[in-house]
Amino acid sequence: MTGRDEGSPGAVSVTDPELSPARGPGPSGGTRRRPGLCLSPSPADGESSAAWRGRPPPLSLYVHTPWCVRKCPYCDFNSHQVPAEPPYSAYVQRLLRDLDEELLDVAARRPLTSIFIGGGTPSLFPGTAIRALMDGIRARADLDPECEISLEANPGAIDSGNFADYRRAGVNRLSIGVQSLSETQLQRLGRVHDPAAARAAVRAAYGAGFTNLNLDLMFGLPGQTLAQARGDLSRLIDLEPEHISYYQLTLEPNTPFHANPPELPDPDLAADIAAQGRALLAAAGYAQYEVSAYARPGRRCRHNLNYWRFGDYLGIGAGAHGKLTDSATGRVRRRAKLRQPKAYLAAPVGAQASSQRTLDEGELIFEFALNAFRLTCGFERSLFESATGLPWSRMEALVSQAVSDGLLCLDGAHLAPTELGRAFVDELVARFLPDSLGPAADSPHATVVRER
Repeated sequence: MTGRDEGSPGAVSVTDPELSPARGPGPSGGTRRRPGLCLSPSPADGESSAAWRGRPPPLSLYVHTPWCVRKCPYCDFNSHQVPAEPPYSAYVQRLLRDLDEELLDVAARRPLTSIFIGGGTPSLFPGTAIRALMDGIRARADLDPECEISLEANPGAIDSGNFADYRRAGVNRLSIGVQSLSETQLQRLGRVHDPAAARAAVRAAYGAGFTNLNLDLMFGLPGQTLAQARGDLSRLIDLEPEHISYYQLTLEPNTPFHANPPELPDPDLAADIAAQGRALLAAAGYAQYEVSAYARPGRRCRHNLNYWRFGDYLGIGAGAHGKLTDSATGRVRRRAKLRQPKAYLAAPVGAQASSQRTLDEGELIFEFALNAFRLTCGFERSLFESATGLPWSRMEALVSQAVSDGLLCLDGAHLAPTELGRAFVDELVARFLPDSLGPAADSPHATVVRER
């Protein structure tokens, strides 16, 4: 696992036992309630949400690579220790057969606006494998002329020569999982690199010609003080990446850290660390556009923005998830792939999916809220209506209550989380769970589940 420049939101489904409103990067931290502050929305890079109305949303592609050198004790992603003889070439060919099947769907026949190769640790793959993957994708799908193509890398699992190969293959954005620049903290986190390796990875990336780099950094680490967190972030800012993902360490179920929790900063200290981080990043010219995402002008992650605006995406690879909107019916469908790499590789053509389903009305509303309320700039009401096919009235009562409670700001047709809403985004999203929505009119979004 490289970090939280996500690439894939994973199993975003209210029927998935792994999902809770708190999954993904945690809230900005803290239990102290500060007054709500309604900020003027800032325009997002690229297409505005209102411009999507009346046509299918943008389409992205997520590619999952399942192997890591060693699984970190805090990681709950679908990652596995790399075998002694990794089947990189066979896996790439399986990915391309997976994509062939995805593209049989009429709803998938649109240009790709972004591609994200995530994991796991994609930088374990040699340059020849990534080149074969990208050549195969381009042979099968149309790519937008401005297509953003990201690849995740771990400092402890790179060959600097591969970076140049990735660049020649068409990758134009790298996301490096630094996590900390403290040797003590890296050891506590079970990382396979040290601060020198992280800095070397950044130098290698820029030396290979990359001009769009994301660095991941965690806060709220075991025993971390306010001064230590400030020093860690300051050292990362000194590396001058174009994008920074700054997120709080959370103890996820079914991880060693959850079973044997380290001593983490208390909620009040975590809130202070988060506020300090936001101030440092703003002073350095990084604008916050999502709960844990900060970017230089023009460098917001197009791929993740598509998730947060409830866009469509194909998912290929072990455990990958996808979402497609049928333009004729308005139904939103999800598909998940087999999680175990061996099972995924061995599955015959047409049998790589573990589940396929159509979201019902309650799930649509919750999933939209789960994504869109993470955006600092918020969204227009028209985005909810066009992305879900539902009337605004289905959100109105809960939105009004959240506005009254200082979690949301409604300015005409524009809705955005307040400072308080961003700090407690998990609590905000939980208000839109299906049980909170009340009775609905007959919905065309009947749930269909096929488990294999």
